[in-house]
Amino acid sequence: MLTRKQLELLLFINERLKETGIPPSFDEMKDALDLRSKSGIHRLITALEERGFIRRLPNRARALDVIRLPEAMAPSPAEIRQQGFRPSVIEGRLGKSPEPAPPPRLDPALPGEIFEIPVMGRIAAGVPISAIQTHSHTIAVPPDMLAGGEHFALEVRGDSMIEAGILDGDTVVIHKQDTANTGDIIVALIDDEEATLKRLRRKGASIALEAANPAYETRIFGPDRVRIQGRLTGLLRRY
Repeated sequence: MLTRKQLELLLFINERLKETGIPPSFDEMKDALDLRSKSGIHRLITALEERGFIRRLPNRARALDVIRLPEAMAPSPAEIRQQGFRPSVIEGRLGKSPEPAPPPRLDPALPGEIFEIPVMGRIAAGVPISAIQTHSHTIAVPPDMLAGGEHFALEVRGDSMIEAGILDGDTVVIHKQDTANTGDIIVALIDDEEATLKRLRRKGASIALEAANPAYETRIFGPDRVRIQGRLTGLLRRY
């Protein structure tokens, strides 16, 4: 038995192969099935492959081949339309600005699933650098780093947070929010121009941005000069 999503994906791949001779990309499949992440497409393709409906061709990008279609289960095109499935037409994006990545969908029934979040440039763990950039690419993260809501990632530059275990070259996972508690490690935007990764301390009406390295001084600002962009929830490191 195929689930409805498995059947929809199988029919979509089959139609695209018949029309163009080229299987759809993961982004096209994700959009056509109205899924939030490509990890859901990975699961559907694996299920279809295990059931003998498709096969992946080795050493070729986007290499999918439909082996067979379900006989008794396959609805007619009219039935598919009545069920609400409409493969999306994907426009080319050459020369266009990339669209913001949607927030990852968290599904507690799927332990160990990997989600993709956007990398939004670099963040200073030291002297503040230019404000957060636009979405450059995505990275895969395990769901236990994501607490629900929207997340993004930043590449760390500098050594001001080394005693908090954050090193130059690390990638930090940030929960997007505009409030935080004292003691949280946050992304702070100073004067709408500079972004830095520091520990938040409140001193009366003032905001203190505290480093985790004695070589750096704590900087204190008026509340109108600092905007919280997010809170640290995880860290990724390559060796």
